[in-house]
This record gives sequence, C-alpha cells and structure tokens, in this order.
Amino acid sequence: QVQVVESGGGLVQTGGSLRLSCTVSGLTFDAHAMAWFRQAPGKEREGIACISWSGGWTSSADFVKGRFTMSRDNANQSVSLQINNLKLEDAGMYYCAVAARPAVPADWDATSPYKYWGQGLQVTVSS
Repeated sequence: QVQVVESGGGLVQTGGSLRLSCTVSGLTFDAHAMAWFRQAPGKEREGIACISWSGGWTSSADFVKGRFTMSRDNANQSVSLQINNLKLEDAGMYYCAVAARPAVPADWDATSPYKYWGQGLQVTVSS
C-alpha cells in the first residue's frame, strides 16, 4: 500500500520561511518523479515544481522565482519544499504527488501524470 505523507505546514508571517516535507512508502521511490502542488481557496490546484527520480532535473512554475526550492532524498524516500519570503498569496493547501514515471513529464503541472497524492497540508500566511 502506497502512503504519501506531508508534514511541516502551519501558520507563518509574511516574509517568513517554511519547509514542507513528504515521505513516501510502499513503492520504489527512485523510480518516480515527484511534485508539489498547491491549491488556494476557490482556485484550481497548481503545480509548484517537479523533480526527476535522481534529483538532476527540476521544472518549476514561473511564480517560484527563487523563493521555492524543491529537493529529494532517495535514501530517506522523501522530498522537501523550502519556501522563503512567504507572501499572503502563498496560503492554501499544499500537496505532494508521485508521478507515474521517473522523468519529469512534459505536462508536469497538470494533475494527470501523478499516480498518488498526499492528503495535503495547510499553509496559512498572516500579515
């Protein structure tokens, strides 16, 4: 049984930092690209970044602009998302996703390439 578990969400002030983590079990972790998505209230889920099986390639959204950094640790079957200089518009639910394939898909920011999803965690940003 595949489990995708996110951790690290919470309340942070604007300008602060947050590190989200996601641990996966029940599959061969390094056979899958991984991604982070987020969803603000009333909006569609949007892709933040996707990292290849080796960590050698990452695709990311334009809004990342150096504030978000995704990394993976295959030994510990986990990925992380470091978010710096948080803004009010960063608030929402954050999701970790497991791609069906090891490489970053061309449509990485769509939900269709992903086979498993975490439950999501809440990020709240206060001014």
